[in-house]
Amino acid sequence: MNFDEVMEYMENTVNPLGSILGLSVMEELLDRLGHPERELKVIHVAGTNGKGSISSFIAGALMANGYKVGRYISPSVLDYREKIQVNGTYIPKTKVAEYLSSLFEIGKEMVADGFHHPTAFELETAMAFCYLRDKKCDFSILEVGMGGKDDATNVIPTPLLAVIASISLDHVGLIGNTLEEIAETKAGIIKDGGCVVIAPQEECVEAVLRRICAERANVSAVFTDNAQIVVKEPKSQIKDNTLPLPKPVRFTYGKTGIKLSVCGVVQAQNAATAYEAVKQLESLGVKLKEEKTLKGIEQTTWPGRFEILGKKPPLIIDGAHNPDAVKRLMESVDFYFTNCPIIYIMGVLKDKAVEEMVQLCADRAKMIITVTPPRNQRAMRAYDLAGIIRAHNPHVTAADSVEEALEEAILLSGGEAVILAFGSLSYMGRIREAYEMYIKQSKSKSSRGFGEV
Repeated sequence: MNFDEVMEYMENTVNPLGSILGLSVMEELLDRLGHPERELKVIHVAGTNGKGSISSFIAGALMANGYKVGRYISPSVLDYREKIQVNGTYIPKTKVAEYLSSLFEIGKEMVADGFHHPTAFELETAMAFCYLRDKKCDFSILEVGMGGKDDATNVIPTPLLAVIASISLDHVGLIGNTLEEIAETKAGIIKDGGCVVIAPQEECVEAVLRRICAERANVSAVFTDNAQIVVKEPKSQIKDNTLPLPKPVRFTYGKTGIKLSVCGVVQAQNAATAYEAVKQLESLGVKLKEEKTLKGIEQTTWPGRFEILGKKPPLIIDGAHNPDAVKRLMESVDFYFTNCPIIYIMGVLKDKAVEEMVQLCADRAKMIITVTPPRNQRAMRAYDLAGIIRAHNPHVTAADSVEEALEEAILLSGGEAVILAFGSLSYMGRIREAYEMYIKQSKSKSSRGFGEV
């Protein structure tokens, strides 16, 4: 099977099969593969928001020190193959086809032997283990897909290091009904004899994590301090009819000053957590140089997280897909765009706390254009989202496509409003494609210069 064929098989054959709770299917699959996960030196990252950013900063620091770093992330934003990468290079399509074709056959054998067929995520996780092993990575950074305790990635033995990002309410009912229950599930990656670095948490979450660390045998736990953002000039606002452009974050962590290449105030804490994680790796015997570690963190970029796509007008995309992420996104909006008019493009999944998300952000927008995240069965229809928003902000309209929403937002901005596209990560790649096409068309028509980059 080639790449397109395995993708079609995953979509039409594997995805409809459903799943069963627990790790028994994943363990059986890996047993038949000879347990590639046992050959990896793993950094395991869980949490609700910030997993991808923290993983990126850790990878950047390690690569800057000369190590070969594999990553397994979820979900992908720009390309399916983004899920599995080594030193920033995506797994080749030929390798995806090769690994998945073999895994499909094993899945059929498992069904014949009375086991449930592995899910798409279980197959992808097994593929990641095999590829990162075959590439002989020095370190493999694995992001939990959902939860922690029963996530397919949690079949690994005690990792070299576990990292827990910010925990908030998400996937309620699937991994827990309260913040404490969700924290308990995510803490499932903390294993006996392990070392864990934990980002600042709500008080009730921290209490759960401290209790679990104490219950495990010989766990070394480090709770990250708060990063302090450095503000050298007043918050941005319209000046001389020119819209502001966000500047990268500067912050201090302890006595260390760091200037990032990314924007968004939440990234200061994500980077601080990653820096603490790297320092713990050093205490575990990993050879690192401080100047290279800082350079790696400072040069790290991460698509789809308060990412600037265009300058005139400012066009920013962010994968804020739950209430806590939206709250932090609004902190960045207020930090960078005081008194600036904002136009939202918003698309969400229907199984999220949509009403709460809307309450947190709707009144900040001059206009809101809703979209239906494409090719996602969990997507909320643009018209349904617009109906929810209308109770909080009457200036809302539903677009028939991402492309239509972007074009309408640019026209409405008139160069005098910031455009912010956010919600489900599943449509961030589509926004990028639509914007690139818009720029090409604008240049070919000798437009006014929208989207200067």
